[in-house]
Amino acid sequence: MGENLFVGIAKGLRTWLESQHLLPLVTDVILMLLAVVGVLAFLFLNALFLIYYDRKFGAWVQARLGPNRVGPRGIFQTVADTLKLFAKEIFVPSNVDRWPYLLAPVLIFTIPVMLFLVIPFGKGMVPYDLNLGILYIVAVTSLETITLWMAGWSSNSKYSLLGAMRSVAQMLSYEMPVILAMISVVMMVGSMKLSDIVAAQQKVWFIFLQPVGFLIYFIAVNAEIKRTPFDLVEGESEIISGPYTEYSGMNFALFFLAEYTNFMIAAMMVTTLFLGGWNAPFGWTFIPSWLWFFLKMYLVITLFMWTRWTFLRIRIDQMLNFAWKFLLPLSLVNIFITGFGLYLYRMIRW
Repeated sequence: MGENLFVGIAKGLRTWLESQHLLPLVTDVILMLLAVVGVLAFLFLNALFLIYYDRKFGAWVQARLGPNRVGPRGIFQTVADTLKLFAKEIFVPSNVDRWPYLLAPVLIFTIPVMLFLVIPFGKGMVPYDLNLGILYIVAVTSLETITLWMAGWSSNSKYSLLGAMRSVAQMLSYEMPVILAMISVVMMVGSMKLSDIVAAQQKVWFIFLQPVGFLIYFIAVNAEIKRTPFDLVEGESEIISGPYTEYSGMNFALFFLAEYTNFMIAAMMVTTLFLGGWNAPFGWTFIPSWLWFFLKMYLVITLFMWTRWTFLRIRIDQMLNFAWKFLLPLSLVNIFITGFGLYLYRMIRW
């Protein structure tokens, strides 16, 4: 469990492949395929764990047991549920628009994979360290709305269509506060590169310099991942399962796994932007940086879960009013205060 564990594994694999006298191109392709498989396996297993953790946390909040049948303390319940969904027949209603209907669950699971590839989860551990990482995150995140609209429209169901329309309204409303909160961080760092943002927090995390920005981002990204009290897209008591209503079997499972993977990506972004990323608190560098990152990530995930199991679902008009009449003006004020603070800081230093 060293600092360069994953880097060491990658270097070891490359050395072994090169010792087999393979062409450099073949070695690179094999390593890329292994990296993709590793990322998919991590995201899949982490989503299964988060589903179990969410159910157990909700049970603890509501003073009940939660999953307790399959395996000790029910730890294999999520695995059993997933296998059951994968084993079920994929029923395609006769009146759907077939190709968008079948393509939507595949596309929606590729989005968190694309996002994971640019997030630095340890010192020197980032698959692709893009110079425009923030812009890439914003662009890829917006694709989720298109896939949900594809699912809702192609299902030819009023419940699915209503859920898809809510998804579009929700994303349009809360994307602006998310972007403005990220811009406040970019203003302080002077770079859109996620590794630069983490490096800038070596001494002071941005949650202390940008408490309002953190609050805005946390609330708005909670709405974007559609967690309670913003889970109107799939409000069970109103529209059954929203865009997922007409899906079954593995297709429905892909939507569910994508939801919890996006949940993890949101926590990773909160950690990267405001909690110092992989930087160790109190100078405790004897613990590997990647372990610090995941500890912070799961702390944020727990905070998201506490929010879900504490607050009630709000109405659609309340959700939109909160975004446009409160979060957006507050985000603009935060941008102004950040700019003014940076101006004063540079004047004092000068």
